[in-house]
Amino acid sequence: MQAEFVISSGSPEAFPSDGLPEIAFLGRSNVGKSSLINCLVGKKKLAFTSGTPGRTQTVNFYRIDGAFYLVDLPGYGYARAPAREVARWNRLIESYLEERETLKLSCLILDSRRGWMDKDLDLKRWLDERGKQYLVIATKIDKVNQSDEERGLRAIRQGGVEPLPFSAVTGRGVREIWQAITTTSPR
Repeated sequence: MQAEFVISSGSPEAFPSDGLPEIAFLGRSNVGKSSLINCLVGKKKLAFTSGTPGRTQTVNFYRIDGAFYLVDLPGYGYARAPAREVARWNRLIESYLEERETLKLSCLILDSRRGWMDKDLDLKRWLDERGKQYLVIATKIDKVNQSDEERGLRAIRQGGVEPLPFSAVTGRGVREIWQAITTTSPR
């Protein structure tokens, strides 16, 4: 798989204009969006990862096999940043989700240990109300024992979706996520 970083932009005017389909990765700060992208493409350092919440502050586009983009959006939640900056990120995310015609699928990323939080539910409701296609991916599955994993996945299922379990440490779920992406997202 050929994966390349294309652009990091805080402005829709600079987003790619080649018309390739896009799959967006959305979730709270520090939920593992960048690690998920790296694992999916098999490159450890394609998307920047950090233990500090809020490092992804722009929309990052990664072209895959010259055929489509994986798009890493800024996280929401507990990033330590000025309120004005966080508001700008939120406007950027909403503008991208609302207006981007090439967006074919969103991947809503949840921490399997935390489940649904208010902002996740708000985003899910927003996607549902607009008829946007999305998958729910439960990350950090390697950080819990089997009974906590089942409890966490059961809690996520109460949101009316079947989550795809994922671990960036073990690679668990990569094949299933790609399968869901290719069957759910029209290219």
